[in-house]
Formats: sequence, structure tokens, C-alpha cells
Amino acid sequence: MLSLRQLQHYLSDTESSHVERTISIDNMDKFCQAICAFSNDVSGSGKNGYLIIGVHDNGDLSGLKVDDKLLLKISNIRTDGNILPQPVMNVEKFTFDNGDLLVVEVQPSEFPPVRYRGRVWVRVGPRKSMATEAEEKILTERRLSNIHTFDAMPCLGTTIHDLDIKLIEKEYLPKAVAEDVLAEDKRSTEEQLASLGFYDLRYNCPTNGAIVLFGKNPERYLHGSYIQYVRFKGKDRAGDIINEHKFAGNLCRALPKIDTFIETSIAQKRPIPVSVLREETFSKYPYWATRELLMNALMHRDYETNAPVQFYEYDDRIEVQNPGGLYGKVTPENFPNVSDYRNPFIAEAMKVLGYVNRFSRGVYRVQKELIENGNGKAIFDFSLVTAFRVVENVSEKYLEEGFGAENTQEKPKKHPRKAQETNGATQETTQETDGTTQETTQEIILRIMKEKPEVTQRELAQIVGITINGVKYHIKKLTKAGIIEHKGPTKSGKWVIIKNENFIPE
Repeated sequence: MLSLRQLQHYLSDTESSHVERTISIDNMDKFCQAICAFSNDVSGSGKNGYLIIGVHDNGDLSGLKVDDKLLLKISNIRTDGNILPQPVMNVEKFTFDNGDLLVVEVQPSEFPPVRYRGRVWVRVGPRKSMATEAEEKILTERRLSNIHTFDAMPCLGTTIHDLDIKLIEKEYLPKAVAEDVLAEDKRSTEEQLASLGFYDLRYNCPTNGAIVLFGKNPERYLHGSYIQYVRFKGKDRAGDIINEHKFAGNLCRALPKIDTFIETSIAQKRPIPVSVLREETFSKYPYWATRELLMNALMHRDYETNAPVQFYEYDDRIEVQNPGGLYGKVTPENFPNVSDYRNPFIAEAMKVLGYVNRFSRGVYRVQKELIENGNGKAIFDFSLVTAFRVVENVSEKYLEEGFGAENTQEKPKKHPRKAQETNGATQETTQETDGTTQETTQEIILRIMKEKPEVTQRELAQIVGITINGVKYHIKKLTKAGIIEHKGPTKSGKWVIIKNENFIPE
């Protein structure tokens, strides 16, 4: 960080390619643009950039008082996901007699171009602006010379034709690059992908990360790039296999399928009576927490091996194991407070697509949700060295009500009702609960449609306790099976149950 002498020099000197001064404390766009520009270091000086908050253009202090709220606000720019790849920056407060200064020190990125909300910002002298094509090309070439990670290396033997270009244009580019910038971009597809870290212009081929994310057949070149789901009967792998599925193909297409699978087949959300008049919803495995653990396994795994990500479900737990142990600066002692990325470009893409947050922050939310749902904390196993395993135990609250008993050798006992509840009320509640346990998600949907034919998909999602995408998934299956159909306009029509005598749930 800056010394006091250096800071005083920057206050008295004019603004330059690596110094910006401002009195504003609310213009977050301005701050983010400056940090993005310093990260790009288009001049190639290798010098850190400094955003100095609380000083006039002439070097006089504005009288700013820096509190913890402002410090946290500026520090959060690093991890809020608007600047990608994530900037390397420090924030420090300096106190003087006539006011405080907040100084943001930004290191030049090893993987430019860096984007703020899809735009590449650069600084040339005191000028800050969006990068020209020539400036962006300079940054792209600099990134290529700094390649250290496997996902950024060229996937030799592949060509642009090994990528699903329509998928990239439809699903990824609109989310990664600002709409107006994309509309004005006249470069070739190869040059566009190169600027995002997914194409190597030196070898004229996609990167390993591009094949994983958008490849037509990733397994052809990276043999372990899939997810293996297995449901075992019992509590170990000696039990019979009840169900198995292979999630193959590129991540851009596989991630929505995995998302839906967790929501509809793993979470198993159910209302559980906590008193005579009140219910709470619990899941066998909470959707968001389970999804976060699996998505992070895909983000952090070692794609150089032939081993897939293992997603194994037993009667009493789920185990997620990815090839590749802790990476870089992360150790068992500092996990999850320190983050490092084996696949920074895959991580950035999954963030852009909306499937991951930053792992160090996500772990705390995962643990909170698991505890609240009755699963207890997830167990992180670092002993495998060449692999990373996390164990998520089944919800005790879910099992206490008899759910999931068909998968265990001994039916779990229910908690005794509260003493103040009458025998009559207890019997009524128990009967109601027993009936509920036997309903699948699709059976619940059918029942609601029968009782209220005009029910909307949004209303179904609220009643059943799943997302609209989950509702659409089940409606599609029921429609395809010839069990239901929708008659009339989309918004004002009605559901008609054609048949359900031989209905096979799920």
C-alpha cells in the first residue's frame, strides 16, 4: 500500500494513468470504472493504480469522514460480480487534521481485458474511456502471454467448429458484454472469443475453458468433463443402484438441467406440521445449498483428469466429490476465508450465467441454510489430497415426519406432539400428515388443478413450494404423458385432467 510520503506526492501532482482523485462518495459507477481501468493497465507500465476518495482536483482535502459503512461499500466492489475477472485491490483509510482519505490500490490484472458490466474501461493519462478495438487487442495479447491456468490454455486439435457458436451468441455474449458494445462489435467470432479468454489466436483454436463451457462434444477432448449421479440403496456403495444419470455435454447446456434435477428430484420440499394450525416447509436437502455445493465442484474441479464430478446419494446423505484438492493459496486452515481459482475463466463464465457466487461467501450461506433445514453443517473433507469431498447429511426434521422412510431399513420415529395438544387434534394432524407424505410433486399439482382448473403456473409454484421452472418441468412431463392439457388462452384458460387412473408419479 501507499506510504504517507507517496500519498502526499499524488495529492500535489496532477492526475495520471495510474492516479484518479475525487470528492464523490456515492458515484459507484465512477469508482468501478476507475478500478476496471486500473486493472487493464493498457499502457503496460505494470504500476498499481490509485483511486483517492476525499480530495479536490487541486489536491485539497474535502473534509470527508470515512466510516466503516463507506469502507465496506468500497471493499465490496471486489466481490460483487460486476467487475470480471475479479480485480486485485486493497482499501485503506488515511486520517489528517482536515479530513480523511479513502485510497483504493488496484493491481494490473494478469488476465485482461477486465470488464465492468460488459464494458472494457482503460485509462490513458488522465483520460478514462471505453477501450478501442486496438486497445482491447493489446490487452488480449497481454493475457495470452500470462497464461498459467489450464482453462486458459489452447485445446490443441480443436477448431472454431468444435464450439456451439449459436449457443454462445444466444446465451453467453448478451450476458457477458453490454448490448450496445456487442451491437457495434464488427470483429470476427474468433477475435470476440479471444477477448473473453475463450480463443487462442496464436494457435487458432478454442481454449480448454471454451470446450468445457460451449463445446459440441467436450468429452472427446476432456474425457472427465461430466457429472455422474448415482442413487445407492443403503448407506454405502455396496447397496443396489436405485437410479443413475450422466450429465454430459457442455456446461452452458448442462447447468440448467442440473439445476432442475436438484430442485425436482433431490430437494423434495414438503410442508410439515409444527402445531395443529401451523406448517413449515422443509426439504430433504435444501435446494440452494445443494445446488451451490455442486456448482462449486464444477467450477473448482481439475479438468485435466479423466475422473468426473461424483454426485452420490445414499439413504442418509449426499456426497459431492470433484477431482482436484484445495488450490493455490487455499489451505484446510484458512478455508473458506481465502479463495483461489484453478479455473478463473470457467468461474467467470459461471458467474456471468448466474450459477455461482464467490465460493468463500457461498459456504457461509450454505451452512446457514443446512442448519435451518435440519441437515446440520456440511462436512468438508480435505484428506483426499487429489480430490475434494463435501458431505451433506439428510434433514432430521424431514425424517422426523416419516418422509423418506421408504429408503431406509427402519422407519424413523416421529417426535411426540406437544403436551398441550389434545388427543383429538393430534390424531387429526397425524392422519393429515400421513396423507401428505404419500403425495409426489406431480400428484399435488394434479390435485390443485382438479380443485382449481384456472390456476396459473405462478400460483402453482407458490402453493407447491418450487420455482416456476420446476412447475414447467412437471407440467411438460404430465402433458407429454397425456394426463393433462390446457384449453383456452394462456392467461385465462383452464387445465383439463384427461386421465390419471394409471398415473405413475414422477
